[in-house]
Formats: sequence, structure tokens, C-alpha cells
Amino acid sequence: MNGKYISNLGLKGAEIGLALKAAELRETAGLEREDILNELRGVQHSPAEYTGGVYGELAKTLLARQANDELHAADALREQALSYRVYGNELIEAGALAQMNTAMRLPIARAGALMPDAHVGYGLPIGGVLATEGAVIPYGVGVDIGCSMRLSVYPLLPSKLDARGAAALLQKHTRFGAGVGWDRRERLPHEVLDDPDWDTLPLLRHLYDKAVTQLGTSGSGNHFAEFGTFTLEQSQLGLDVGEYLALLTHSGSRGFGAQVAGHFTNLAERLHPMLDASAKKLAWLTLNSEEGQQYWTAMNLAGRYALANHEQIHGRMARALNVSPLLEIANSHNLAWKQVVDGRELIVHRKGATPAAVGQLGLIPGSMADPAYLVRGKGATAALESASHGAGRQLGRKAAERAIAKKDVQAYLNERGVTLMGGGIDEAPQAYKRVEQVIAAQTELVDVLGQFQPQVVRMDSGSEDI
Repeated sequence: MNGKYISNLGLKGAEIGLALKAAELRETAGLEREDILNELRGVQHSPAEYTGGVYGELAKTLLARQANDELHAADALREQALSYRVYGNELIEAGALAQMNTAMRLPIARAGALMPDAHVGYGLPIGGVLATEGAVIPYGVGVDIGCSMRLSVYPLLPSKLDARGAAALLQKHTRFGAGVGWDRRERLPHEVLDDPDWDTLPLLRHLYDKAVTQLGTSGSGNHFAEFGTFTLEQSQLGLDVGEYLALLTHSGSRGFGAQVAGHFTNLAERLHPMLDASAKKLAWLTLNSEEGQQYWTAMNLAGRYALANHEQIHGRMARALNVSPLLEIANSHNLAWKQVVDGRELIVHRKGATPAAVGQLGLIPGSMADPAYLVRGKGATAALESASHGAGRQLGRKAAERAIAKKDVQAYLNERGVTLMGGGIDEAPQAYKRVEQVIAAQTELVDVLGQFQPQVVRMDSGSEDI
């Protein structure tokens, strides 16, 4: 018996040496070559039946290869991306399209859409909407799980609160920045802190104290709280035509959500070691697995926590103004939902996309000096009942810091009568697409009901103050 006969069986690498070693033992026992080759064929066909005999080492090696091949096949990307609808194609960079194409090659992908504010993100692009079957992708939701918007419209004219007064309220009743929280004596209770899901996982119990400290606060980057003028040109939503003082906020699940995202993304990547490098950040957890159920629980808790952040910010402001809002609207735009698509339940990931089912209200902001829009969804099936979540970046943070001058940002703010508290060059209006163009690109998805113009804006200071 020699290696040529063994190779002809299709054995590879170390398998050949193990097969030769076993064959020599069988020859010593008096078997003919063809009998040995037939035995080897049997080991190849049913290795699990030979793990205890003379072919044991070879059988175990074949089982390991078989498992590896099955793992690779389960994680293999489609040769071609599934088709999907792109809104505002002329507004979207090539990198975001490439990321969406990769997502639509996942074996778990069933449908998708790309919103006009789309730009490059980690894994799924920001502005990407992806429907999967039986699985959830932590980075398809994003790092800031449950990132969301909230609008309060007050029974006050905008002139009732000048810039100085608005700045004082924002300074006193909001907190911004990574790791920032309220002092113990300043904290407010909220039912989300009594949610039984905090006790379902060691990770959530570990993060509970952080969540308590940071409840009612906002992070860095594009999080904001801003007073401005909300304008209605038609009577609707219980409001008359006119201008109203309003508060608009953008915040998420803070450090709690970020650590949940990091933990489960790392776990998903370890479970899919054979996934193509281009899709590494799109590793998933099946919903029928323990890990998938744990993430689903943690994600939804983070989503509720993010909305609670807004509730506390807006509650503080309403009490300070001594008014009750006439209208309150909130929506999440970094989350996954169970949704029926073409008659079957799928998991729809909206990573920087606003839910826009028929009649559903949502908020689409521009930048620190550009308008935000209150919209009503049209339930467009090609968009998986979604819309953009904002204007979307046209310059990355580092590129914005290199390309944009402070004087130009200040001039932009001055032209629009905007007072800025904090805010970095990386969040300058010039770093964003024109929100008017983004709104115009999604008339199939939403109707505009009202417009909010920021006047006094508070943000984290960023890497370089404006």
C-alpha cells in the first residue's frame, strides 16, 4: 500500500498519513490491498462508526473536517446579492452600497432596502434595513441599541423662551458625554429600572448600576437636545396651524447598550469563524439558540431604556416650563423588530432607519442648524415600511475635522440664528447631507406633517469645540 492509492480515495493532508498507518496494520493482519481500500472507503462514508478501532484517528480527523465543511457551508455567502431597493441613489456613497450588497449575500438574508441618508457603518451600513429569517445580527442593530428621537410640542409661542433662557434650561436639565451621569441626589425614578429583565443575565445585572447613573442623559457624537420652533401648515394631530415652542432630543441606551452590543457581537463572531472577512461584523445569532434569546432580551431592554432617557429629559423640561405638552412623539431607529414580510415572520433590522408603517409617526432630524421633520409613514413594502433616520453623513468624523473650518460653521449657525452649546467640528452641518434632499428622495415612504427649526442646541463638546 502506498500514498498513491490513498490519495486516489480523496483523502487530504494528515488524513493520508493516518490512512497509511492504519493500512499497514491491516496488511500485517493479512488483508489484501483491495479489502483495505474498501475499509477506507467505509471510514470515509461513515467515520462515526470507526472512531474506536484501528481507523479511530483517521475517523476522528474526518469527522472534524466534516464539521468544518458543514460550518463553512452554513456561513457561506450567496454568490449574488439579493435585489433590494435603494432610495436616493445619487446621495449614497459607494462604500455604503458595497456594505449593503454584502449584507444581502448573507444566507439568512431575505429582503432589504437602503435609505437616502445611508453611509458606511460597521457591518450593516447606517441607513440599512435588513430582513433576516430566524436570526438577529447585533451589528445590524448597531452599537447604540435603541437610539431614538423624541419631540415635545408646548402650548407656548417660540418667543416665550429666549436663547438665554433656553440655554439655561438645557444646561441645568441635561447631561452629555461618554460616561456622564446624574449625581445621586439628582436622579429620578423610572419603571424601566424595575424591569425584571435586568435579572435574567449576569451581563445585565453587571450593567445595572451604570444604567441607573446614566438614565436621563445623552451621549457624545450626534446626540442632542434642542429648543426650537415647530411649524404646522395644516391643522392636524390636535394642533392648529401655527408656530409652537418645542423640544427635540436624540439619545440612546448609553454605556449599557454599547456594552451589550460589544458582548454579543464578539459572541456572534466566535460562533461563525468561517464567515467571509467582508461579512465578519454581520455575524448573527439564531433566535432559537440560548445566545439569540439572550441578545433579544437585552436588545429590547436597551430599547426601552433609551426611550426612558428621553422621557426623563422631556419630563424635566416640562416641569421647568410648568406646562404639559400638546403633542409628544417618539421613535427608535436602531433596533430589530419581528415583522411579517410577504406572509412570513422575519427579523427586520433598522440600523439608522425610522419605522414607517401606514400612519406611523416618526422624526427625521437634519443637523445642529438644519430642520427636522415630523413624518407619517406610508407603509412602503419595498422599503420594509421604513424611512431615513436623519440627513446622514457626507463626511466622516476625521474628514470633517480636516475639511471644515470653525469660522464657516459659525457663519452657518449665525445665518440661521442658532445658538450652540458644545458640539464639535465632526458634527458640523457641513458634515451632513442636505436634509431637504434626503426628504425629497423618500416621498414614496413618508408624508411630511410638520417642521422643527432648531434655535438653541446642546451637544457634547466633541473632539474639537466649534
